[in-house]
Amino acid sequence: MPGAASAHTRVVAFHSSYGAGTIVISMSQRRLFYVLDDGRAIEYPVAVAKPGKEWLGSTHIAGKYSHPDWSPPAVVKHDHPNLPNFIPGGSPRNPMGVAAMTLDRDQIAIHGTNRHMRSSIGTRASYGCIRMLNEDVADLYDRVGVGTPVVMRP
Repeated sequence: MPGAASAHTRVVAFHSSYGAGTIVISMSQRRLFYVLDDGRAIEYPVAVAKPGKEWLGSTHIAGKYSHPDWSPPAVVKHDHPNLPNFIPGGSPRNPMGVAAMTLDRDQIAIHGTNRHMRSSIGTRASYGCIRMLNEDVADLYDRVGVGTPVVMRP
């Protein structure tokens, strides 16, 4: 059984054509919804892509990783050349946080945060990834599996 959602999450009415178990991300609301089977969803606050880095459409979870290592993608390294080439999982500097779910898109994931990045939740801050509070990504991680459908809406 998944852990209790954090104080930042809530169960909300969510009537849609998406099936139970689908992750729906609203870029404009900066919210991720995990669809339940009764016209409701668990709502999590997230950070979404900054202007020019956004994406829309359907994909799925391709992998799940607890305390993942991180190497900055070339575009991130270009903009932040002082970043190290590798940050091990579990490091307080690792921007992936406690868990990551990679998507079937080039170098895009739903992932946690480090302490420095917590304040970005609710903003447009990423290079395409969906950033969550660590307590929320841990809860979602326990609810989903590889193959879970993910939809990004405007």
